[in-house]
Amino acid sequence: MTQRQVLQVFEQYQRSRLQFVQTVADLATRPQNIDSLQHAGVMSLLRPLLLDAVPTIQQTAALALGRLANHSDDLAEAVVRGDILPQLVYSLASHNRFYKKAAAFVLRAVAKHSPGLAQAVVACGGVDALVLSLEEFDPGVKEAAAWALGYIARHNEQLAQSVVEAGAVPLLLLCLQEPEMALKRISASALSDIAKHTPELAHTVVDSGAIAHLAQMILNPDAKLKRHVLSALSQISKHSVGLAELVVEAEVFPAMLACLRDPDQYVKKNVSTLMREVVKHTPELAQFIVNCGGMAAVVDYLGDCIGNVRLPGIMMLGYVAAHTENLAMAVIVAKGVPQLALCLSEEHEDHMKAAAAWAIGQIGRHTPEHARVVGTANLLPALLQLYLDTNSSEDLQVKCKKALKNVLQKCTHLPALEPLLYEAPSNILKHVVCQFSKVLPHDSKARRLFVTSGGLKKMQEIEAEPGSALQEYIIAINNCYPEEIVRYYSPGYSEILLERAEKYQPE
Repeated sequence: MTQRQVLQVFEQYQRSRLQFVQTVADLATRPQNIDSLQHAGVMSLLRPLLLDAVPTIQQTAALALGRLANHSDDLAEAVVRGDILPQLVYSLASHNRFYKKAAAFVLRAVAKHSPGLAQAVVACGGVDALVLSLEEFDPGVKEAAAWALGYIARHNEQLAQSVVEAGAVPLLLLCLQEPEMALKRISASALSDIAKHTPELAHTVVDSGAIAHLAQMILNPDAKLKRHVLSALSQISKHSVGLAELVVEAEVFPAMLACLRDPDQYVKKNVSTLMREVVKHTPELAQFIVNCGGMAAVVDYLGDCIGNVRLPGIMMLGYVAAHTENLAMAVIVAKGVPQLALCLSEEHEDHMKAAAAWAIGQIGRHTPEHARVVGTANLLPALLQLYLDTNSSEDLQVKCKKALKNVLQKCTHLPALEPLLYEAPSNILKHVVCQFSKVLPHDSKARRLFVTSGGLKKMQEIEAEPGSALQEYIIAINNCYPEEIVRYYSPGYSEILLERAEKYQPE
């Protein structure tokens, strides 16, 4: 065989290898092909090609492995079992930028599925190699490394701590300041994934100076960047009063409120999430958001959207109202109650209804004036209906019961209470009757209305256990009327009158 023929054989072999990895990489983009590739043993065929002498074959083999691992945790575990990770980690330090991106993609694809698989990436030195890649000149390599680090950190505190200990946070902050938009987005997302677990991890992010840089990007026109920036600030704020105050001191309000009108639904959701995480801590922080115009802005945003996007806004209103009666009144003044009533009726998911019920309870529990607003919005029957609905989740029933109890104990607006006399079970009815027993002795007009509306008649029909609180309340109400009126509306009294009429002998 001549030298030329030998070269042709080698060229043909090289073309075959390249065609093979390119075909596998292409097939791996379509889910319907994954099982066939797996059963064909393609993992074991790709592994030696990671060490191929031709860089293009190496890169494409890594890309194919990443696409396969990205598809399911079973395939990701196959990558781990095949001892492919140490090979990739070793190669990250020495190969070209295209291979580094592909290798980081494989590490991300493995780590994303579970804490166990992410730990496998950590155990083989993957985090240290990825952190080194954050110092690369090429922004694409930095982006791939930041993405993989974020997927590792998001699972739990221990994995996030391993990312921090490898020195990732200062480098992620530098990446956040790079001009490439994709790199900014992924860096903000990774910082969010680190900060979310504990106050200590959030402090690590804050101590690096992240808040000031994140705050500058709130009004950036790129919606995806805003999503990640707002998420990171939310994850920092949620842990403690001190961290929430640091975010507020960065002067993100009231400029941030403009994002509640953003066309991107996730930007809206993340803004309201940040506001929720700030206001929940103290009355002072809640008052600050109210003073910035945050309350009216959130109520407007709740009216402009539907579904899960509403959830943090609903909870934000509840947290504000929970602090003090003045803050609860601020929610009322901002037309928060009608908006919560719409959320309660429009939403189909039980967890959304439960959040709205909880927020309504926080508003109405303070004073009779607060409870009256809830009552006149016709929310008490709505809450009762959800509580009694057998299709309601346990959490929804608990939230409705608690909200009813909170509002009923303060409500003295009897027209709002009266419908509940006919539908409420005994555990709710006792709170309703209790309020009547408090108001009727001191209000003659209310006593008259209670008779003409049929309330007193209903009271006589209630079967209360002897000695129970409910019976005591009924007795207190009956004592507000002459004995003959009470007798007249008692069950069976009409038969007694008829019997007396039959026995009566005219003179």
